[in-house]
Amino acid sequence: MKSEIEDADGHGAILDVTPVGAGVEVRVAGPAGELSLICTPARSRELAAALARAADEVESAQSAEPVTVRARELRRGDVRDGDRAMTVEAVRVDGATAYVTWKSGAGRSWTQGYDADVEITLRRRA
Repeated sequence: MKSEIEDADGHGAILDVTPVGAGVEVRVAGPAGELSLICTPARSRELAAALARAADEVESAQSAEPVTVRARELRRGDVRDGDRAMTVEAVRVDGATAYVTWKSGAGRSWTQGYDADVEITLRRRA
């Protein structure tokens, strides 16, 4: 799997993850050089989980203060503030009503209608 990524300074790099024998090779090549790791499948899963946790921490730190937006301004990926995570899948505005399709952390989806101008508090803005 090959992907283009960006470092913190906005420089482009290539991330390449491929099976190698009984392991997984992770290669990053960019302006500063190249880094290559070969991991067991279990270690590569741990690396992926650590990267996901770090990304969540950064996003949480960036959005420590909740944001309030009108229902009509919700975007895919917005996360509603509350005790349970609900992520916006889609928004359709029909006149004075905004129909928001939510997805729960458990994977359930549902659509709910709101007054288009009602304010909704978000934990994280997409």
